[in-house]
Amino acid sequence: MLSQISSSMDKSILLPIKKKILLVEDEVLFARAVVKRLQKAGFECEHAESLHDARLLVKQFEPDIVLLDMRLPDGNGLDLLSDFVAKNINTIVMTAFGDVTDAVNAIKLGAIDYLKKPIDLEELLLIIQKNEKTTDLQTSLDYSRQRDTLANESVQLIGESAAMQSVRQQITRIAQLSGLSDAVQPTVLITGETGTGKDVVARYLHASCVNHDKPFVHVDCASLPAELIESELFGNEKGAFTNAVTSRPGLIESAEDGTLFLDEIGELPLGLQAKLLNVLERRMVRRLGSNKERPVHARIIAATNRDLYQMSNEGRFRSDLYYRLNVITMQMPPLRDRGQDVMLLANYFRQMTEKRYALPHHEFSPTALIAIQQYRWPGNVREMRHQISRAVLMCTQPVISELDLGLPQVGHQSASPSASNEAQLTLDDAEKAMLLNALEQARNNVSKAARILGITRMTMRYRMDKHGISV
Repeated sequence: MLSQISSSMDKSILLPIKKKILLVEDEVLFARAVVKRLQKAGFECEHAESLHDARLLVKQFEPDIVLLDMRLPDGNGLDLLSDFVAKNINTIVMTAFGDVTDAVNAIKLGAIDYLKKPIDLEELLLIIQKNEKTTDLQTSLDYSRQRDTLANESVQLIGESAAMQSVRQQITRIAQLSGLSDAVQPTVLITGETGTGKDVVARYLHASCVNHDKPFVHVDCASLPAELIESELFGNEKGAFTNAVTSRPGLIESAEDGTLFLDEIGELPLGLQAKLLNVLERRMVRRLGSNKERPVHARIIAATNRDLYQMSNEGRFRSDLYYRLNVITMQMPPLRDRGQDVMLLANYFRQMTEKRYALPHHEFSPTALIAIQQYRWPGNVREMRHQISRAVLMCTQPVISELDLGLPQVGHQSASPSASNEAQLTLDDAEKAMLLNALEQARNNVSKAARILGITRMTMRYRMDKHGISV
């Protein structure tokens, strides 16, 4: 398995000129963490908890960048956005997980980017840095900039199972092909269940090839808003549509001489699949509103957790695009089939979390080790990373117990998918009941309910969205 190492990110984030950032966010604990991290990276920061306070601070502080929450106690962040744009203040909006309506409206009003909560601080720093370096601040949105990482970012494959050894061998062979000539490199399709690490294999493949110093552009096809998807992929000329005030390249052009990674390719609308096929076949791209074609010199890697062959038979995915993508296929194994890799990964995520948050060393208790080994990990590596990280962060003792892991009891698990779904359903129901109970005690005050549960309001909002709870 795979995981990214961002140990060098702090050095790459530091900027030569100290910039002023205003954070408009009413969740105090989250705001403190953001301000602390930004100050460490060399920024001068101020924090406002409401629209009223933000209006005052903009005049006094004169920020270069504003990080703007969409939901504030005295109104919607969009009410302030036009003022910031008029003052030429670069604004990055923050919106609830899974809800891009406000974000799309914000982009139309002039925001340079958006982030979906919960927000990773290193990801936020990367977005700020890239916005500082580009002259066309509308070049890409959250899903492109958060995944379009620095080309020299390290990746690591963790695991000694036969399945992972096979993955390594395939990567080595593909890397050898990339150095044979200047010919167009074959398309690679990575398949596997959700959470198995397809995106990190793509990064590892890029880092192993001769063009490793060129851009790696990660396009999450499932996250592209329908209103913006075509212009984001193919770019546009000035005046191609309303609010297209400048010409700009799309994400495909941005991968010039490097790697274009099309994640969740099965989610791409049928209408755009023909245009993508043309790019793969002819290695040419045409921006919206333009008659000129531009060459595409990039390795193409796609990934999916869907059965594209079946989708093509059902008419939900173009069969010609499927066959064009399916030149070289790599199958990522689920975590349950990787034997002792499970413990290697568990210890790796424990160590990485301790290092990242400067926490003391922990050990897993014997019962925790058994639970980790016997749990089927339906969410695969991604689920393990989240569960182990949460356990390390919340555990106040040197030994992480089975209860700290928060996994379903091993004795209640079944190898059948139906039994697994029932266990998951029970956990979800319990979590939803806890949220509703806390909200009832707090009389629907989200901040107070979060304090009752011992979590941040941002986390509370995320959990509420997950379970469809509104107040």
